[in-house]
Amino acid sequence: MFHKVNNVETLPNYELSVQFAEGITKKYDLKPLFKKWKQFAALKNNEELYESVKVDQGGFGISWNDELDLSCNELFDNGTVVKTPFDGLISFGDATLFWELNESTLRKAVSYGKFLKGIDVCKFGKQWVVSMDAMRREYGERKK
Repeated sequence: MFHKVNNVETLPNYELSVQFAEGITKKYDLKPLFKKWKQFAALKNNEELYESVKVDQGGFGISWNDELDLSCNELFDNGTVVKTPFDGLISFGDATLFWELNESTLRKAVSYGKFLKGIDVCKFGKQWVVSMDAMRREYGERKK
């Protein structure tokens, strides 16, 4: 299964905080890669390079440059779950991709009372977020 990366942040001690579209945050330890693949040792010797990590277009992984990257599945499968107050929350945009719905379908679900404001969904500025539990309750398991 594809685990879209929404955000990545560097942490001390060559660890990464990786937020996934399905509302899960994981910590990924880079240190084992220093011995496994010599290209990754460059991160240990270059703080500026280490800090330059970014999410690849489409969320398929992360990269530092053309030689250093990690796939979304590597990060998800080998990362350690970190509990946050935002666990289980996803954007309407990501929910539409996972459940193959139109965003207007989700907005209508809010207006018709299928999703309860403040419990199932919340709006931050212009962005709606919904809980994975509410999506499963209304639409079953995700398709993608």
